[in-house]
Amino acid sequence: MNRILIVEDEAVIRSALVRLLERNHYKVSEAGSVADAQERYDIPSFALIVSDLRLPGAPGTELIKLGRGKPVLIMTSYASLRSAVDSMKMGAVDYIAKPFDHDELLQAISRILSDQKSFESERCADRSMIDSGGGQVDHLSSKVDIGIIGSCPPMQQLFGKIFKVAPTDSNVLVQGESGTGKELVAKALHNLSRRAKAPIVSVNCAAIPESLIESELFGHEKGAFTGAGAGRAGLVEAADGGTLFLDEIGELPLEAQARLLRVLQEGEIRRVGSVQSQKVNVRVVAATHRDLKSMARVGQFREDLYYRLHVIALVLPPLRERGEDVLQIARAFLISQSVRAARTGLKFSPSAESAILRYSWPGNVRELQNAVERAVIMCETSEISADALGIDIDMSALDEDFISVTTQQDSAEHEPADGLSLEDYFQHFVLEHQGHMTETQLASKLGVSRKCLWERRQRLGIPRQRSAPPSEV
Repeated sequence: MNRILIVEDEAVIRSALVRLLERNHYKVSEAGSVADAQERYDIPSFALIVSDLRLPGAPGTELIKLGRGKPVLIMTSYASLRSAVDSMKMGAVDYIAKPFDHDELLQAISRILSDQKSFESERCADRSMIDSGGGQVDHLSSKVDIGIIGSCPPMQQLFGKIFKVAPTDSNVLVQGESGTGKELVAKALHNLSRRAKAPIVSVNCAAIPESLIESELFGHEKGAFTGAGAGRAGLVEAADGGTLFLDEIGELPLEAQARLLRVLQEGEIRRVGSVQSQKVNVRVVAATHRDLKSMARVGQFREDLYYRLHVIALVLPPLRERGEDVLQIARAFLISQSVRAARTGLKFSPSAESAILRYSWPGNVRELQNAVERAVIMCETSEISADALGIDIDMSALDEDFISVTTQQDSAEHEPADGLSLEDYFQHFVLEHQGHMTETQLASKLGVSRKCLWERRQRLGIPRQRSAPPSEV
């Protein structure tokens, strides 16, 4: 019988949890704090530890270290995504927000114990190697740097999903504009999974000629086509036991899509020119900047394959929607590029930082990286100017001066009242005129770019009207 330790300082909640789990045939022990649990029990002897995050004394995450690899499920009524993600980064196997549904909790516990049983079986299989080499099998949820910078709410939500999805074998579809870092997400999913020691094979479906894509992915036998002088394993075979990352999956030809569907459905491949199938064990992570559902409707993408890939969907926000993340990423690139160029002491000037924050970055992270690399090469002093970045800045979007000449010319009608701040005036003007003006017209009258108008709406909490004026194109 699986033994579960409940650590909860509120006696009513603790007793209710104990009764719930005992009714479902679990053997349960309880404690009111981390110190109480340490004093009364051998913590690593439990199959699962369920703990509140906020406890008197040490937090519940302290049990991750004390459990020495045993799974810890964190409960929190402070369901801030930040604290949940931090718990996952510290090694919690999962989290659940209070108040929680009983069935949801029981399902989570059942899944964790099942996963732990599989993990223990794998560890036993590797025991001889560990004993001889003095190695150690780390628990899946040990702290791992996933290599993605981001503190804005959309990225924090993404991190939470990555930590939830990574331990499973479910197929994942990563969506986002070009240059947003979809391959980084695929690598994070792989590195946080039990497949981390096996290879991750990345394939850019758009970079392989259509005539060769099936051979590259699934391999071929000798003589299968002109020039096939020897048999060759494909990239799917190379990823056996690990992860297959298919970038730009929307560019995959329909014939290759049918073969890939067989991999997902049956777990087997057949090389081009062969009559024999062979089993493969791969997890597929696909990425695209295209709308696969719309493509499926018009017959450009197999609908059955779309639903096979779309088990879990992760969406990467474009850089323009990530707020000050862009500056954090730019500084990280500056450090790495400075090392490559053997230059020290480089920093962005205030004008460069302002330009980085205000530019829309249509090429996303990839464009930002290129701009920083260019700036490091071209700058002549230790302070990088906005000009060195080589990006086209819309000067009308300057935050401190969003009322432009256009507004001044119209000042008789729109001049701010005495004592009214610029932000008050902005809010008053937008609310008064958005019913009969388009976003373009509003931005023009205020002397700002549409991007700046959108950002100020977000900051001031001014919702955009659902239906646009008739003149909006």
